[in-house]
Amino acid sequence: MLRALIFDFDGIIVDSEPIILKLTQEMAAAEGWQVSEDEYYRDYLALDDRTIVEHLYSTHGRPIDPRRLKQLVDEKTRKYEQIIKNGLPTMPGAVEFVRQASEIYPLAIASGSMRSEIEYLLGKLELRGNFQVLATADDCARSKPDPEVYLKAFARLAEIPQFQTDPLHPAECLAIEDAPGGVAAAHAAGLKCLALAHSRSLDELRHADWLFEGFGDVDLKAVARTFNKV
Repeated sequence: MLRALIFDFDGIIVDSEPIILKLTQEMAAAEGWQVSEDEYYRDYLALDDRTIVEHLYSTHGRPIDPRRLKQLVDEKTRKYEQIIKNGLPTMPGAVEFVRQASEIYPLAIASGSMRSEIEYLLGKLELRGNFQVLATADDCARSKPDPEVYLKAFARLAEIPQFQTDPLHPAECLAIEDAPGGVAAAHAAGLKCLALAHSRSLDELRHADWLFEGFGDVDLKAVARTFNKV
């Protein structure tokens, strides 16, 4: 039985991936490297900022000074905060889907973005009140595809009042993702996963339990009816 939804954020609710791509390319260029668009979407999608920098260095065979890592992440954060000052476009149908889903289920976010960024953008969209739980990069030592952020989101959902007399189980939660690594993280946390082809092809997301092009194609009631059969 479906009892809660856990959303990824970048590329699911806000159309932020092209911006993060550009900032990742700028971080790479600062060290003398290049990251193509294909490389970003293949290798960096769903990673948090710290892990992006670590991956950049490891793929170029160089160790990273922790001070340099912090400098690069802080500079990316500063630039991103300036870019999102007036908000960001949403993914088509995302706002309506969130509002409708929140009338039926408790909602959470499990994201590799910083809490301050997510809080700010949800506030601009007037959606903060639709999410009972946020689990973010601030909370986790490991990035997707590690399941840590989903495990944190689930644990916090399980603590909300409505689940105190009838405990929530991971298999009763649906993750909504756009990245292959995000799907892997959700499954590793024991969740079922619905994938949207916002950032990658349906073929690359075929390990998800449900596949759709976008929110406009999702019938949440139909997904709930088939939930126990998947």
